[in-house]
Amino acid sequence: MDDAHSPTLVPQREEDFLPQPDGPVVIVGSGLAGYTLLKEIRKRDAAVPVTLVTADDGAFYSKPNLSNALAAGKAAAALASARAEKMAGDYGATVLTHTRVTAIDTQARRLATDRGEIAYGRLVLALGADPFPHGLEGDAATAVLTVNDLAGYAVFRDAITDKRRVVVLGGGLIGCEFANDLAQAGYAVDVVHLGDWPLERLLPAEAGQRLADSLATLGVRWHFGRTGRAVVYSAQELEIALDNGETLAADVVLSAIGLRPRTVLAAAAGIATGRGIKVDRLLQASVPRVYALGDCAEVDGVNLPYVQPLMVQARALAATLTGTPTPVIYPAMPVMVKTPVHPVAVLPPKPGSIGGWQVACGERGVCALHVDADGRLQGFALTGTETAQRTRLVGELAV
Repeated sequence: MDDAHSPTLVPQREEDFLPQPDGPVVIVGSGLAGYTLLKEIRKRDAAVPVTLVTADDGAFYSKPNLSNALAAGKAAAALASARAEKMAGDYGATVLTHTRVTAIDTQARRLATDRGEIAYGRLVLALGADPFPHGLEGDAATAVLTVNDLAGYAVFRDAITDKRRVVVLGGGLIGCEFANDLAQAGYAVDVVHLGDWPLERLLPAEAGQRLADSLATLGVRWHFGRTGRAVVYSAQELEIALDNGETLAADVVLSAIGLRPRTVLAAAAGIATGRGIKVDRLLQASVPRVYALGDCAEVDGVNLPYVQPLMVQARALAATLTGTPTPVIYPAMPVMVKTPVHPVAVLPPKPGSIGGWQVACGERGVCALHVDADGRLQGFALTGTETAQRTRLVGELAV
């Protein structure tokens, strides 16, 4: 490990690792969830001790910006708006950087880390999510990249420098955003996607196809109903073998096939997990004094890995941790897909909703409304210029 990435303590004091009378609020994770919670706590209480523990350098940045930074000409360093030292000073917190949590003792209320133990009064897990393994075989399998944090984006930016062809595995939200960003920046892009249209879990076919067609106008080539089997080195390029025997040539392969909540640390401590770390509407886990929020959390059985739910969770949890128990109550939260060539706004119907899509296609966009048998609006999917209707439609949703 080089000096630039050697462990640091911000501020660097021995007593930061010692227990306080009831212990501090300890937040594990310095992503958008962890830092947003810290900010919300400080809006309500300037004095409660807060320690934030992170395995990386603790720089503050917004992860959603990673998938549209290329066309904007932003390098990784430009995406970080503040270093850990500044965040610690601005928000009156202790930020422990390059400190990896290895175990949680929920009885003693202590964390084991690769730098020693940390006591907590209340523990918040803001662990985020990991990319799904791509499962590709071949001698170049380890060359397949993922972008899940600022460091991963820096590696990706370096890899595509002076290159031309990129294969993106996955046509979900992140895959579409990267495809748009890369194509707008002048790269030749192939997208390999198992579904029959992009974002098939969120969009009806007509809306998904319109998005695919719009990205194709930028030069994006789609390979629907396909998966990658292997990737090998071939001369000065990578060769990707698909499940139908077709091969694609590329300079860089980016896997964007989805994320799974980080639950291993919690599960090893006896904290209940499912798809994510199971929490109730107070974001309380199955053991006392432990909470979770963001991409790693499964709130009342639902995992919502988007920015707006994270913000709602952070505000509610900050109130709870500062003495006002506040359950998470989500407003209607449309998901905005950052594909400038053809924007998408989607508000999926609630799980278990019984109804169907009513789709109207215009020249400049698709308006798909999910309604029940009585014609009540349950959700929507809007593309292109139709996204301008989202605010009005939110007001029309069935309660």
